[in-house]
Amino acid sequence: MGIMDVVSTLARVPTLLQLKKAMAPKPDETAGSFAVWVEANAENLASHPAIVFEGREVTWLAFNALANRYAHYLKSRGIQRGDCVSVMMDNRIEFLALVVAINKIGAIGGLLNNNLTGRQLTHCIAVIHSKLCIFGAEVTDAIDAVRGDLSLTEGEDFFVVPDNDLAPTLNWAQNFTTVTDDQETSNPGDATDNTIGETALYIFTSGTTGLPKAALTSNRRYIMGGGLSGQAGLKLKPSDRIYLCLPLYHATGLMIGAGAAFATGASMFIRRRFSASKFLDDVRTHHCTGFVYIGELCRYLTNTAAKSDDHKNPIRAMIGNGMRPDVWINFKNRFGIDTVCEFYGASEGNVSFANLFNKDCTVGMTSSIVSLVSYDIDEDEIVRDADGFCIPVADGEPGLMLGKISEEAKFDGYTDKEASEKKIVRNAFEQGDAWFNSGDLMKTVDVGYTLNYPHYQFVDRVGDTFRWKSENVSTNEVGEIINGFDQVKFCNVYGVELPGVDGRAGMAALTLNEDAATFDIERFAEFARKELAIYAVPVFIRLQPEIDVTGTFKMIKGDLRKQAYHIDQIEDPVFVLLPGESSYKPLSTELLKMIRTSQAGF
Repeated sequence: MGIMDVVSTLARVPTLLQLKKAMAPKPDETAGSFAVWVEANAENLASHPAIVFEGREVTWLAFNALANRYAHYLKSRGIQRGDCVSVMMDNRIEFLALVVAINKIGAIGGLLNNNLTGRQLTHCIAVIHSKLCIFGAEVTDAIDAVRGDLSLTEGEDFFVVPDNDLAPTLNWAQNFTTVTDDQETSNPGDATDNTIGETALYIFTSGTTGLPKAALTSNRRYIMGGGLSGQAGLKLKPSDRIYLCLPLYHATGLMIGAGAAFATGASMFIRRRFSASKFLDDVRTHHCTGFVYIGELCRYLTNTAAKSDDHKNPIRAMIGNGMRPDVWINFKNRFGIDTVCEFYGASEGNVSFANLFNKDCTVGMTSSIVSLVSYDIDEDEIVRDADGFCIPVADGEPGLMLGKISEEAKFDGYTDKEASEKKIVRNAFEQGDAWFNSGDLMKTVDVGYTLNYPHYQFVDRVGDTFRWKSENVSTNEVGEIINGFDQVKFCNVYGVELPGVDGRAGMAALTLNEDAATFDIERFAEFARKELAIYAVPVFIRLQPEIDVTGTFKMIKGDLRKQAYHIDQIEDPVFVLLPGESSYKPLSTELLKMIRTSQAGF
């Protein structure tokens, strides 16, 4: 343990104490919401930039005024506290203004993944009982394809938000910009009545079964996430600017990114989507001092051609999740980053970790009560002792992370109560206790002096969910949809590793119907692209004569994961969907070699 390690850790103690006070448990009835933050910024930092986006710059005063116009109109349409309004849009100023507007009047923003189509999109809008659906012109086709399946009234309950020159005239949706132009710009006054216990957002997440689930996100969770990110993770001031290119329909982009700006008055530079080639030009031109990341973005950046001046950029701190240890140090050194605040937390969970001591290759510490327990990956179940209780793993050993549920660490769960119950492990260590099942393997790591706060490292996801392209993919959800293809008898979906690539690529083992003489791979590809979000389309397809099941008819995934796409170890034919391709091709020995040597473009 070096003296500089101790000094660096002790220097962060004041921030930790301040954060601990701010994060102390408070009654649900305590006033608070992110809309109040925005209103305070409009009053105290009126002329200060809030958002820079595609050549436009809006101040906190102007941003708040836009949100107010939206809020007044929503109230005039009868939207009340607790009602839900669906929002589907690219990252842009109007998206954030709309989310803030909904929060101002105590309603709930239902944030729709703008990659969704068909059955999944219909389900998401319906399951949260949306009163209105407001969407960007850029996703008109997706909404148009499902509007007839929704219980919303055409011409009244659908609104389109123009996108630059894209302003379609629709007989089934009103122009949201037009109908809100003449609304008042004053604060509607409802935000001061918001409490931290109220639900602010529905953020969709893929669970282990079924279609996407709407995770309940309270004002408390948003305030804690934004406060932690802005004040302790990035240590922002109004003069700082955050580089934000992650999807705002996800918690990382909206809570950790925009929330940090709302909490501190710092400004945001927003991109619709990430571009590795434009990253450094963007941060230099717009003087971005903070960066909200996911690990995959960092891998993309390290894979670009290095230049001698890469470290000459204004970014001093970054916060995010999923940074792989094999990328971490190289990334910090190459781009001259002082602080990497890796965090961990689930949208619906009751536990969060943050690397507040700036230790390398760790998700940091937590103030929550957690336990890492023994887990049988092949059987996909928790290991229990003779008395039926969970078995904690030894220090440094991977274990399933459980977070204790209590009044101080509530589990908000989903809109689906049955799905919420499935995420709870009861009687884990004693009769009557309850713990949140994270679905993730973690381990403790020795990172030097940490004031006796144990630090943790993410290991992998378990069960039926894996991450691909920064999205959680539910294997059962994908399998249910693929089973709708007329040639498929059984479908077993799982994630497989690709060398040098974050997350796991989707793979589906298919057993065909008896009357399917040959597999129509072209038509299957078209079906998959139409019915599944782009990140959920399987990268590999394996054709099996029979599906492997247990004695209780549970599909076996363990052996399939191990065999993966390695055609030199199996006899079944395998097809691959290469990056940029629209259809599958047979996996050959040559292609397999390219995949194994990271030359296939993934």
